Amino acid sequence: MRIRGVGLCLGLLFISINAELMDDGVEVEDFDENSEETDDKEGENSSEIKYKTPKPIGEVYFTETFDSGNLAGWVLSKAMKDDVSGEISMYDGRWEIEELKENRLPGDRGLVLKSRAKHHAISAVLAKPFIFADKPLIVQYEVNFQDGIDCGGAYIKLLADNDDLILENFYDKTSYTIMFGPDKCGEDYKLHLIFRHKHPKTGVFEEKHAKPPDVELKRFFTDKKTHLYTLVMNPDDTFEVLIDQTVVNKGSLLEDVTPPINPPREIDDPNDKKPDEWDERMKIPDPSAVKPEDWDEDEPAQIEDKDAVKPDGWLDTEPELIPDPSAEKPSDWNEDIDGEWEAPYIPNPACQVGCGEWKPPMIDNPKYKGEWRPPMVDNPNYQGIWSPQKIPNPDYFEDGHPFLLTSFRALGLELWSMTSDIYFDNFIICSEKEVADHWASESWRLKVLVAKANQPGIFQQLIAAGEEHPWLWVIFALVAGLLMVLLASFCWPRKIKKKYENVGYKQLDTCKPQTKGALEQEVTEEIAIPEKLLESEEEKKPSEGETLEKEEEAEAVQKSEEAAGVMGDEEEGSKLSKSASEDEMKADESTGSGNGPMKSLRKRRVRKD
Repeated sequence: MRIRGVGLCLGLLFISINAELMDDGVEVEDFDENSEETDDKEGENSSEIKYKTPKPIGEVYFTETFDSGNLAGWVLSKAMKDDVSGEISMYDGRWEIEELKENRLPGDRGLVLKSRAKHHAISAVLAKPFIFADKPLIVQYEVNFQDGIDCGGAYIKLLADNDDLILENFYDKTSYTIMFGPDKCGEDYKLHLIFRHKHPKTGVFEEKHAKPPDVELKRFFTDKKTHLYTLVMNPDDTFEVLIDQTVVNKGSLLEDVTPPINPPREIDDPNDKKPDEWDERMKIPDPSAVKPEDWDEDEPAQIEDKDAVKPDGWLDTEPELIPDPSAEKPSDWNEDIDGEWEAPYIPNPACQVGCGEWKPPMIDNPKYKGEWRPPMVDNPNYQGIWSPQKIPNPDYFEDGHPFLLTSFRALGLELWSMTSDIYFDNFIICSEKEVADHWASESWRLKVLVAKANQPGIFQQLIAAGEEHPWLWVIFALVAGLLMVLLASFCWPRKIKKKYENVGYKQLDTCKPQTKGALEQEVTEEIAIPEKLLESEEEKKPSEGETLEKEEEAEAVQKSEEAAGVMGDEEEGSKLSKSASEDEMKADESTGSGNGPMKSLRKRRVRKD
């Protein structure tokens, strides 16, 4: 049972932390055999995982791996922000092509944001524009906050297909269709999905924000692992957002965005004004109330305690602070620059009770009532809260198919960050989920394998899980306590109870001389003990039948004869020589020793046991 308890204890611990120690719920069913073998070997070096630049297997609009080591096809922005001035308005943040700092794959490179507290902007044109029609939109890329993140983003913008799009002038106000990706400032962790919807009547674009994800996002910003961000927008006006191929947000473009796609049918009349006589006061002062005559508003809230007495030893003429007599002017003190030197002040040691002018303490004034105000009563003229009347919304429209957004033809990163070394890799834009999944299996999933092979031992993982989820420490403590209790129960010496502990045999002392009366008493007790045991056995085994009862009666007669043989003299022993017990007595007495009765008693005890 104890072994089962230990197993149950360890199983509870393992189940409790298993979900926290998994690599963010990554599925591995599509890995090939070599990848599975690599995953099982935790100490395997990342160089044993062979990486090849991924190739798309279907139609794509844009792909980028950065494995070539250069920024061919990418354009650095030369624009300046409009709302700031000076050097801070310039997009002069530096970009580099580098491998990951940790868990790197030989031959795999990515785009790295290198500057702190600077604006960065870089963009690239798609192989062909994406037109929203009858095919889904799938956007996928990798991000690794290699040094964590203080304040900054790692989102992308899909730049609208406009005639005025010039990538060298790409800045924060460049028209875009979709903005997607992680962003963080302070303790606010976000995963943006923003699209710009065009008003069909006014032609004005309005940003629509998808509802926030239902999962905790902090770990994706702090664990320094490469995470895969995927956006899926479907022609049926639904969307999905995935992190590491796990859905973290989904909904409808019509219902799960703010502000809603379709405006209200009615709006407040902007020309309607509240009448001057409109009374919105629910309560008013009682006009019939009168201030009581004894109400004195001039009484102060606190008065001096007249019963207080100045303590003995109070020094009225001594100051509370005095210059420090032990202080010395510093040797480098320059009175022309620093002014006249003065010793610092310290509490006056003479003021043990108090110093300075003594004043009695202040106490609450029992006569204080404060300013009188009449009680509040219901307003008989209350008309309620005024609101303008509703009129038909002149800009009302109903868009039943918001998926049909403005087409886009470029991808850009326009970012500000207080943390450097943000890693981007393996961009893909396509219309088939299988194409994006295959792309991830040849790139991001290999990074997951390397991270698993290089991950710390179980003890470090337990500590990390406890730091991320403090409630796990309670489970750890309970399991540790249970293990200690089980270990103590194994190692603690157990008391062995004797079978006949309650019967209480008396141990014979061979060195102690015994009289005939003492021997008679001991023999009587020896006969009583087996009889008690036999009676208990009869109660336990009543089904043995008459044969057992006869044997017990014969044994009882034999024992009584043995007792009679010990108490009688030699003549009584010769008369009972036909019984088996008298034969034993004769054999013992024939030795000629004075200890004959005692030896016979020992033989009978062995037989009876």
